[in-house]
Order: sequence, then structure tokens, then C-alpha cells
Amino acid sequence: MARMLSTSSHNAWVNLLTSWGAACALVLAATASAAAPASSRPTPVPGPAAAAPSAPSTVLAPAPALAPASKADTMAQRLLACTACHGPEGRATASGYQPRIAGKPAGYLFQQLRHFRDGRRSHAAMATLLAPLPDAYLREISEHFASQDLPYPAPGQRPPPPGEARRAEALVKNGDPARKLPACAACHGALLTGMQPAVPGLLGLPRDYLIGQIGAWRTGLRHATEPDCMAGISRSLTPDDIGALASWLSAQAVPVPAHPAPAPTRPLPQDCGSVRP
Repeated sequence: MARMLSTSSHNAWVNLLTSWGAACALVLAATASAAAPASSRPTPVPGPAAAAPSAPSTVLAPAPALAPASKADTMAQRLLACTACHGPEGRATASGYQPRIAGKPAGYLFQQLRHFRDGRRSHAAMATLLAPLPDAYLREISEHFASQDLPYPAPGQRPPPPGEARRAEALVKNGDPARKLPACAACHGALLTGMQPAVPGLLGLPRDYLIGQIGAWRTGLRHATEPDCMAGISRSLTPDDIGALASWLSAQAVPVPAHPAPAPTRPLPQDCGSVRP
């Protein structure tokens, strides 16, 4: 599984850790030599004026280099760079923006990793991390986080006022045919936990994150595989729609279990490139 990473990329990480360990070993060795008791240090050799015959000097063997600490080469260990922002095991943090990635459909995670790497989604740190990674390794990363079946915390967002809640719930369950807006549940699953193989869940996400992503689609900062159905849907939503949806969705408890729904047996209400085989 973890062997898919290219040799050059893997060696770069190993060399970095090894160099750090070697540098630490040299510092420790020098410190140990300086702190050694006088009895173990070399005996000074008297100069020519000394009356006593010179004693043979003691030569200390060099301190053995300390081997760098070894770590298990697992996907969890390699992906600590991801969990630094997305939370332990991909559970998300309390930052209010970085989303949970644990338990998302593998197809969705794979697409997003490719979009960040290839520039369809704009995020400098993500692009830098992913730039050297091939598709095969991105699939392994996606499958790793998709397999994390972890509980969700209780919602941290208060429910919106009744008027906003009714507006959001109507859009989630029924859409708005007059504006050609499909119901959120038609694509994201009846429980809003996502749909296999590539539609994400909408629950358990921070309000700010939801607003940010819909806004990015509206302004063209975020793109998906064409036809990009979410871009069109986002542009049909009003600012009041977006605020109501984000507040309502982030205040909903996540069902248990929170697994994505099976792949649909009928066509989705809109043609979306993200869910094409």
C-alpha cells in the first residue's frame, strides 16, 4: 500500500529524517566528551622542563554515532502532514474551516486531491504537498482516510432562527424547481451523509467552511470536473439561501452510522462530471 510513493519522494523524506538524527548524534557525542570525568580524560603530557619522565597519553576511542530513531513506515505515519490541519485521523479540528476528511467517499477524496494538485482548487499549501505525488499514491491516501470509521462530535452550531430553518430545510429536501435547483438530498443522500462513489456528505462540517466552498464555486475559485454542476447550483443560490443552508446543515446531528449511501441506481437530477465513471 504505502510502497506506491515514488522512490525519489520517499528517499527525500528518509534523508531529511536521517540528517536530522545524525546532527543530533554529533551534538550529543560532543556534549558527552566535554562532560566526562577527569579520570577518563587524556593525561596531559609534561613539557620539556618537567623533571618527571613523561607518561604515555591516554587516547579515547571516538563515541559511537547514535542511530536515528526508527518509525514504522505506515500510511498513518506518512499522513501526519494531513492530520496536522485536518485533525487526528482526519476527524477535523475546532478551527472552523479545515473540513473532516475521515469517512468521506474515496472517490470524492481522490478527486479533490487531484484538483488541488492540478490547480482546479486553489490552496498553496495543498498544491505544494501534492505536487510530486502520482495518481496511484493519491488513491492510497484517499482509501486510507475513507476507511476511518470514526464517531462525529455533537454539533457546535446553534440552529438558525425558524424562518431560516424552514428556508434551508425546503431547499435540502425539495430544492426549488422554479430556479432549477435540485434538492440537496437528491445527490448527497437522503441522510446527507454522501453517496458512493464520489459525492461528499454535508453534515459534520463547520458553517464557515460550507459558506466558503459555495462562495468559491460562485466566484470561480473552485472548479470540479466538467460539467461542474455545483458551480451552476451555487450561482443560483442567493446570499440568504447560502447563509440559511450553512447554518442549518452545521447544526444537524450526524446520524449513526454516518456511512455514505450506496451508488444511485437512477441518474442524478443534473449531469455532474464528478460522478461520471
